[in-house]
Amino acid sequence: MFKLIKTVLKTGDQTVKYPFAPLEVAKDFRGKPELIASQCISCGACARACPANAIVIENDIPALVRQWELSIARCIYCGRCEEVCPTRAIRLSESFELAVTNKRDLYEVAKSDIACCLQCEKPFVPQKLLDYTIGLLKQTGMKAEQLEHSREQIKTCPECRRKDNMLDAANVACSAFLPKSESSLSEPKEEVL
Repeated sequence: MFKLIKTVLKTGDQTVKYPFAPLEVAKDFRGKPELIASQCISCGACARACPANAIVIENDIPALVRQWELSIARCIYCGRCEEVCPTRAIRLSESFELAVTNKRDLYEVAKSDIACCLQCEKPFVPQKLLDYTIGLLKQTGMKAEQLEHSREQIKTCPECRRKDNMLDAANVACSAFLPKSESSLSEPKEEVL
């Protein structure tokens, strides 16, 4: 009998006191996703990577706001959003007690401003993403005049940028690659049937 009591004391507790004491989870446990809104640049990488479509990004153009929304009910806790986030704004926490009494508590929402094009003034990209891109260019060691030129290009929508870079008909040099025959350039040839 003494041997049995000695063995039981050596083994220790085999159960956890979970509801009455906090439960320790593993270091790489994947719990509830949490967003640090101040770090989020609204790039949408997490929404594209989410296999369960738990993250939705919507633009409210009249209000110039981009809304990020996470549905914890749809989340499968795969961790793809955490992997692809360039600013580490989203991470999987150690929180696993997700029972709620109100369905709205299963949604996490963040909002950010949308920037407008310098030329046409149409909204086209989140302001935080522009600031992040300009900050990255500063870190590369660009000269001030190059940085200012890049800033103007970045703050211009792709459509206006395309228009600025197109050459007008007077500057197109496609005739340089054609044979140098005056008769072929001046009069079109008639087709024989």
